[in-house]
This record gives sequence, structure tokens and C-alpha cells, in this order.
Amino acid sequence: MTDKPDQPDAAPRSPDEIERELDQIRQRLASSVDALAEEAHPAALARRSTDSVKAFYVGPDGQVRTDRVLKTVAVVVTLVVLRRIVRRNS
Repeated sequence: MTDKPDQPDAAPRSPDEIERELDQIRQRLASSVDALAEEAHPAALARRSTDSVKAFYVGPDGQVRTDRVLKTVAVVVTLVVLRRIVRRNS
């Protein structure tokens, strides 16, 4: 009995060897599933999003990046003004 069809000279494995290999595969699979579950957890997603926003608006030295804050404020104000103009004209 061979392990893989492309290795016809491979020695047959004992049931204990197969069982050990299956246990290792199960452990790796369980670790992968746990890692995916942690990554997809809503709290983890929220934390990553928060960290991303903080990294955008706060420099590595801990100082607020005022240029980026001002650009964001300008965009928001522009959108609010445009929305009011569109509503007023319709």
C-alpha cells in the first residue's frame, strides 16, 4: 500500500503512523480555523479599523497630523454644502 500514487516505491505506513499524521493535520487545521475565527471576529475587525484610522491621523511621534485632519474637515464641509444646495434646488 503506497502513501501517494506518484511515489510507488514508498514504504507502507503503519496504522499508528497514519493516526499520528492525521492528529498533526487535525491540530494544524484547528489552529488555522482558530486564527480565521479570531481575524473575522467583529471586535478584531473594529480594532484593526480603529488602528488604521489612528495611524492615518496620528503620526509615529504621537502628534496629530493637522494637514490630514484639515483635509478631512474640508471634504466633509464641502459635501454638506453641496447636499444643502442640491436639496434647496430640488
